[in-house]
Amino acid sequence: MTEINRWLLPDGLEEALPESARRLEGLRRRVLDHFDVWGYDLVMPPLAEYLESLLTGAGHELDLQTFKLTDQLTGRLMGVRADLTPQVARIDAHRQHVEGANRLCYVGTTLRARADEWSGSRSPLQAGAELFGHDGLDSDVEIIRLMLATLAVCGVRRPSMDLGHVGIFRSLARAARLDDAQERTFFDQLQRKSIPEIEQTLTEWRAGGLDPSLADALRALPDLNGGPEVLEQARSVLAPAPAEVRAALDHLQAVVEALQALGTDVDLHLDIAELRGYAYHTGLVFAAFVPGSGQAIARGGRYNDIGRVFGRARAATGFSTDLRELLRHGDAGEAPAEAPRTRVVAPAGSDPELEAAVQALREQGRRVIRALRGEAEDPAATARLEYRNGQWTVVDL
Repeated sequence: MTEINRWLLPDGLEEALPESARRLEGLRRRVLDHFDVWGYDLVMPPLAEYLESLLTGAGHELDLQTFKLTDQLTGRLMGVRADLTPQVARIDAHRQHVEGANRLCYVGTTLRARADEWSGSRSPLQAGAELFGHDGLDSDVEIIRLMLATLAVCGVRRPSMDLGHVGIFRSLARAARLDDAQERTFFDQLQRKSIPEIEQTLTEWRAGGLDPSLADALRALPDLNGGPEVLEQARSVLAPAPAEVRAALDHLQAVVEALQALGTDVDLHLDIAELRGYAYHTGLVFAAFVPGSGQAIARGGRYNDIGRVFGRARAATGFSTDLRELLRHGDAGEAPAEAPRTRVVAPAGSDPELEAAVQALREQGRRVIRALRGEAEDPAATARLEYRNGQWTVVDL
């Protein structure tokens, strides 16, 4: 490696220089304080842990995103976290033993084998909140409102939000008796909303004996998107579907009505074929967007029973976001996290009175930089500590 490029960072890995780091840290503190007043307790999972624990219930996609290494102490395979949510689920299920609702939050750097879709980053600074132990409307609405309130705290104004429910497609696939390969094929076509492929596939399945009413319901999925009014269209088109589908539509309707009743400031868009995190989520899914960006700035949903492998199957719902992306998109990141401090330069030396004066200023929250013999004075200094009239005094420059 040449001297010119030896300091380059790997693609997708970022560092923050002083001004950006100060703003990012201010945003982190603001978000954690916000989580705290909503009643969410902070946890700090480890950077790496044994792979079988780290990937529990997370699906194949997270496995591909995880850097793997061998623990030199045990010879067991470990992974560097690509997502904190499974770790927090482990903490709830195995470490805390809380009965009933348990609210946890976190902020931490993750590492991913491939660039994250939000920002091209492979090291998102992930922040999120999880609500364990309750399966119902109240917890789903609380997490959505917390996500939107967090975006507002970070200066993201009037985002739009997609709502979906993975249980709709899962129930239809089960009723149609699709095998794993068929389900993966149709899932991929739905994600891409490739109507010609969907129609060709359903034609073949009809010829193989698929119930025409279920084929019609599957064909309707990519077209069922729009404002809240699309729910009535979905009820009509999916009327022959199993009862689980109608229950999922009822739940979506209840979430929409609850958000509207609470005056939530968000543009709602429903997508009945929304399947983000299909292998991971079990019910309601949602994602927030900002104008001018095609990628979600925050997302989440319900993922019940992830703790089963740890000995406790727990209902769970939550959301996560990348603080670096919030800094880019929110106006709270355009200004420093706090007012710039006075930069007081103090002379070199070991005079006890000088040391006491410097310590007193620092205790007041003022930034004091000691001069170094032989070095020029700090050019960014706004004041100087000088000995005048028998005492050390701050003099503005």
